[in-house]
Amino acid sequence: MLFSASYHGDSKPVSAGTASSLCRLVSVLAQQAVGLLLLFGMALGPRLVAQTPVLNEVKPIPLLTGSAGFIATLDSNEPHLGPIVTPVVLVPLGQRWLIETRGDFESDLTQVPGQSGFHGQFQKGVDYAQLDFIANPYITVTVGRFLTPFNIYNERLYPVWIRDLQTDPLILPIGIGPSNASNGAMLRGGFKVHPTFDINYAVYFSTLTTTEYIDSARFAGGRAGIFIPKTRLEFGGSFQHSLQDERSNSFGFHAIWEPFALPLEMRAEYGRSFQGSGYWGEAAYRLSQVPYLQKQLRHTQLVARLQQSFAGESPDTSLFPVDLKMFEFGVNYYVIDGLKATSSYGRQFRSDGNKNVWTLGLTYRFVFPLGDAWR
Repeated sequence: MLFSASYHGDSKPVSAGTASSLCRLVSVLAQQAVGLLLLFGMALGPRLVAQTPVLNEVKPIPLLTGSAGFIATLDSNEPHLGPIVTPVVLVPLGQRWLIETRGDFESDLTQVPGQSGFHGQFQKGVDYAQLDFIANPYITVTVGRFLTPFNIYNERLYPVWIRDLQTDPLILPIGIGPSNASNGAMLRGGFKVHPTFDINYAVYFSTLTTTEYIDSARFAGGRAGIFIPKTRLEFGGSFQHSLQDERSNSFGFHAIWEPFALPLEMRAEYGRSFQGSGYWGEAAYRLSQVPYLQKQLRHTQLVARLQQSFAGESPDTSLFPVDLKMFEFGVNYYVIDGLKATSSYGRQFRSDGNKNVWTLGLTYRFVFPLGDAWR
């Protein structure tokens, strides 16, 4: 499964200082990669070769995938046009190694007083660029730039073709760093501890990087979840400790439920840090079981989200300027596989003035194999 997040840089050329910083970062990450891989290779390698079957019939091939979209937003009567393309490249190296990276190209077009039409700057960024080593069915070692695994939205729900509502949750910035990503190392995986439930986990360390396009903060943390296959219920928590500045802690909780009997998705998160706190809960229902209208409505989905955020104690570091609540309702229509029309209306309630937020857009997911899968 692919997970995503988005960081936007500007379109300035890379200077010599930036190139030097990039080289230093690559050097540090390479040293981390060698150390981690030697450690796990020596400790686990001999046993895992015998335990993990290798598929000889099919060879992994590179893939070009990702999404594209065009989202129009009316925020307090101010229109925004948002074209976006996020290509993902996957390059397998044998059966155990994988290089994966995702770019982000978009623009926020607005009306400028005194000028006709919409204007904006082209923005680009690197969401993640990582090297994965599949040590065994229970451990994957990752080094490079990866999406910070704090709660679930940043990794699992962020891409425009996955999310049910195109607006970000208010608490999304909590725990994911300045650019939604970390530069460092991560261990992740899952295992069955009982016939009725599984455990998934991720632990990571991120270095301080101030280089443009690939900035990150210095922190360490982890996330763990319990998944119950019989009911398709998952819940878990996240913890992170900052290793710079205020050296504070952040924590969060998440839950997902997709019952077998209904085409229903229910998701929720809670996050808290020194910058603020809040929660969101979302339900999406596909109208494929409506009596007598299944054929006409099976491509239609209704979505509702309720969320609330609370400002931090210090105005200088608070993530939110004031406490606020927001309710949103949306309708999605799945035209064909991968192509979705989306719309929503939201009302935000805040002490400094309420406002409405409307969205209308079209999203598309693409996949192109870059080779022959059969030997």
